[in-house]
Amino acid sequence: MPATPTVLTARALLLDMDGTLVNSDAAVERIWRRWSERHGLDADEVMKVAHGRQGYATMALLLPGRPMEQNHADNARMLAEETADVAGVVPVPGAPEFLASLREWGLAHALVTSADVPLSTARMAAAGLELPDVRVTAESVGASKPDPEGFLKGAAELGVAPEECVVFEDSGAGIQAGRSAGMRVVGVGPRAPFYAPDVAVADLWQVRVEAGGGGGIRLYVA
Repeated sequence: MPATPTVLTARALLLDMDGTLVNSDAAVERIWRRWSERHGLDADEVMKVAHGRQGYATMALLLPGRPMEQNHADNARMLAEETADVAGVVPVPGAPEFLASLREWGLAHALVTSADVPLSTARMAAAGLELPDVRVTAESVGASKPDPEGFLKGAAELGVAPEECVVFEDSGAGIQAGRSAGMRVVGVGPRAPFYAPDVAVADLWQVRVEAGGGGGIRLYVA
């Protein structure tokens, strides 16, 4: 942490899971490359849009002529595959300590993920991370990131205005969703800087939190 980090203030933090708290890239690649082969698509091109979205939304982009009910059915099968395949799922560096500091300070935060409940539970457990008390999962929303619905719902469940929230995200779809919700965004990991978050970090070792006055949060970001 440098001597003069960027300082952000907030009343709540909204945390993506994959790529932000959990490194699940190996599992995501395995599942989506198999799907790409089944549909005769270039897996490298598929991976450019797969991160951050719910599966059915990715499929709609890649197979625009296919009925949405087929995308939803395919997505359900893929979620089951992903939930059973957690090999290589590990925490993003600094994530255990970051989450522990949020609990220690009693700071308002929520998980906002495109994964469903079984998948988010499996991946957080595989990474040895404790689930936040407030969680917005795929079952909670009607629209996938980059739609801001998930982040707006997370803010509402915490009782905090959107402009008083800071989002932690790694993907283009997630960063766009946070910005569309009127929130500031900390980009995490190698993908994030390409999508112009407010500030970007390599991992969560570069973020320190503490309680501010009146239930607020102070973030020190490298």
